[in-house]
Amino acid sequence: MIETIFLALGLVLIFEGLVYALAPSLVEQLLAALRSLTEDQRRMMGLVSIALGVVLVWCAKSLGA
Repeated sequence: MIETIFLALGLVLIFEGLVYALAPSLVEQLLAALRSLTEDQRRMMGLVSIALGVVLVWCAKSLGA
């Protein structure tokens, strides 16, 4: 169980690092776009992301991961 958590966190850090390393100007544009959203819109995006993550994890576990 703990190894799966470490694997997931490692993969998240790899992808996050790739975005910052390969497209730092795109990150700036994304942050500017996020600033233009209201707090409620950002909260809804976060909740949708959580729900999508739960669905993906559930699918991976049901496929045998």
